[in-house]
Order: sequence, then structure tokens, then C-alpha cells
Amino acid sequence: MDAFGGEQGSGGRMELDLNSLLDVSVEISVEIGRTKMTIGELVSLSKGAIIELNKTAGEAVEIYVNERLLGRGEIIVVNERLGIRMAEIAAPKERVQKLA
Repeated sequence: MDAFGGEQGSGGRMELDLNSLLDVSVEISVEIGRTKMTIGELVSLSKGAIIELNKTAGEAVEIYVNERLLGRGEIIVVNERLGIRMAEIAAPKERVQKLA
């Protein structure tokens, strides 16, 4: 066994004990939409300004783990706080495409 909880498997390959990863922290972020504007438009923003995004109300939001696409979900309210209900997990092929 090594310092990371791995053991030497058959064929000389290292097998990782997944339990050693369960306490690793990751950053989860949710993208509700995007927009583009000029620097002039940006500096003219003031309190109360509305920035229109590229998504419509009710459209699925993208969920990222450590800046990598995990899936999509819907925004919900839980005990007066925002939350996300997972609707789908992105296919591995789609995750790779989002990296480019």
C-alpha cells in the first residue's frame, strides 16, 4: 500500500482505494447564462441595471465541478436558499467537447 491508499494490483498496475478520495473538496459552480458587452457598456452599468442573459427563464442551467461540466439542472428554492435539482449528467463525450 502506498501513501495514497493504493495497492499493487495484478499486472503491476496501481489500484486506487476510492475511499481515500471521499474527503477531497471540489468547487461546484452553476452558470445561469452568458452575455457579451463592450467595455463602454460595462462601465456604464449602475445599481439596478439589468443584464440580459442568453438563456430563457426555466431553461436548464449548467453545473460545473472544478470548472468541468458535470451536467444540467433546474434552479429551486430550499428553505429560502437557492439550490439546483440535477436533471441530467453530461455524457463523457460532451464533457470533453466543453473543455475545448
